[in-house]
Amino acid sequence: MSNPHFYPIGTPGQPWGPAELARWRARQVRQRNYAHDVLGVVERLPERFEVSAYGEVAYGQERYALMAIRSHHWRSELPTVLVTGGVHGYETSGVHGALRFVDEHAQGYAGRANLLVVPCVSPWAYERIQRWNFDAIDPNRSFFEACPALESAALMRLVAPLRGQFVAHIDLHETTDTDESEYRPAVAARDGKPFEPGTIPDGFYLVDDAANPQPAFQRAIIDAVERVTHIAPAHDQGGIIGSPLVAHGVIEYQMQALGLCAGITGARYTSTTEVYPDSPRATPEQCIAAQVAAVCAALDFVC
Repeated sequence: MSNPHFYPIGTPGQPWGPAELARWRARQVRQRNYAHDVLGVVERLPERFEVSAYGEVAYGQERYALMAIRSHHWRSELPTVLVTGGVHGYETSGVHGALRFVDEHAQGYAGRANLLVVPCVSPWAYERIQRWNFDAIDPNRSFFEACPALESAALMRLVAPLRGQFVAHIDLHETTDTDESEYRPAVAARDGKPFEPGTIPDGFYLVDDAANPQPAFQRAIIDAVERVTHIAPAHDQGGIIGSPLVAHGVIEYQMQALGLCAGITGARYTSTTEVYPDSPRATPEQCIAAQVAAVCAALDFVC
């Protein structure tokens, strides 16, 4: 009898090699257009913000400019805040939430904060609605020295000269049903490990830094988002995705130890958002609005 949780690439108990990686790449189909969806918006912003490419990733014949958006009139005495989206390219509301925040709200913080916004860290994955990059690497487990993911390395180079200046970093993510149906089985197959089924929380939640918890900051974000969409309750085991709740809608991870994006700045206040777009109680519009509400709440808290 076939294993319903076995990923269709690889051999149980054996990590992938070049042949398996090639088969996985062949399954990835371009489904949307980064140039239209992201660059098309960013190109309309230079009159209001400083816009620049902070790097490029190239896979075969495909090349993607990595774009950063900064406040005009950067002032050293102001708090500096980083907003990132699309570290996982398939997490749509993170990308569009970051862009909408810039377009509709960022100018309201002029003179209150220096803003650095990177709306789409992983363009190749954005186009293919995929978590991994071209090399089947998760960028959000790759933010460390000798980083293997081009996208993560480029963002780290952008941030490095500003380390010590950041007061906050909010990283915009989603948890989707495909985490359980596609991504987690793929991870197990890639690494030659057994697949262990999990659960998907129904609602929005946050990940705080276990090494530097900031409960008041997380609570301010949860309070704002709860006016837009519902907050994920604990599962029967009393937690979310295997981690205990430390507060309403909040769990903790070791950000830097796990190589997570939210750990790259050294900021006092950090948070990873997790919207649930597959909930029957949420719409795509609510998910984008929840990301915007989270960013605004974070900024209102620190400045």
